[in-house]
Amino acid sequence: MSGSLFQQALLDADYSPHFFAYYYKQWNNYTMSYHQHNSTEIMYLISGSCVVEVRSNVGHEQNYRLKRGELIILDANVPHRLIVEEGIPCRMLNVEFGFTKYKGVAPSIGKLAQEERMLAELLQTPFTSLVLTDPEEIYHVLKGLVLELDQRGTDGGSMVHLLFCELLLRLSRQRSEQLHMSQQPTQLYVRRSIEFLHQNYDQNIQVKDIAAAVNLHSGYLHRIFKTHTGRTLTDYLTMLRMEKAKMLLGQSDIPIAEIADYVGINSRQYFHLLFKKYTDCTPVEYRHSIERHSWSYSQQDIQKDSEDI
Repeated sequence: MSGSLFQQALLDADYSPHFFAYYYKQWNNYTMSYHQHNSTEIMYLISGSCVVEVRSNVGHEQNYRLKRGELIILDANVPHRLIVEEGIPCRMLNVEFGFTKYKGVAPSIGKLAQEERMLAELLQTPFTSLVLTDPEEIYHVLKGLVLELDQRGTDGGSMVHLLFCELLLRLSRQRSEQLHMSQQPTQLYVRRSIEFLHQNYDQNIQVKDIAAAVNLHSGYLHRIFKTHTGRTLTDYLTMLRMEKAKMLLGQSDIPIAEIADYVGINSRQYFHLLFKKYTDCTPVEYRHSIERHSWSYSQQDIQKDSEDI
């Protein structure tokens, strides 16, 4: 079977990945000869920069300059070569894979595509090469996959197959997001702002900190964020903090007096005021209501069980 991603058999039957090569490599002042192989290849740039030249079936050449955090997916049997300029070394992680009859506990590629629309779209939209910018998600999966392959070999095992499934899903989602962002670039800044908020809500952050994290003027970011989400940055951060507080009050034993700290609010009095405004009850009342609900539910279960005996 061909190592291409774009085969109807992958969607119609059950196949698992088979890996041919996976390695880290530091390059400097190097020009590779054109070559091709019967496998799909992912070249991930860990550091530095390089040029990947891709030659189509009609002899047309496409040059891609990659920088840190970018990757290129090359379809099977596509001629390509790597060029690394002198004085600008680059470090890469490469993975080459094809497909074999299904085995293992992870879903087959076809079944995964049935459940994940973005993956189905990826597998049904052929390309010779595709460059993606990684928001530091794909690299972590690739690293885990290569480490597991080093330990288990090319036939891998359940963990290898599960990591490959995650890799396909992250690649397909990033492709879909990148396509969407190219049509509406402001959404990229909004998404990055939301990610920053979710990763830093426990700290004392201000709008200027969010704007600096996404390299935008705070006034402009404020406008596009409100347009796309219907909320201001401050409102979104408050909502996020209050939802986290509800989760911690309802599902943890963290003392109520410490919850404010966990959600990035320095003043306990201010936290109580915000929580009351957001939920119409105090943190103490909210925790007690959750506890009463849990007790009531367990009592109903006990009564039902006794009736069934």
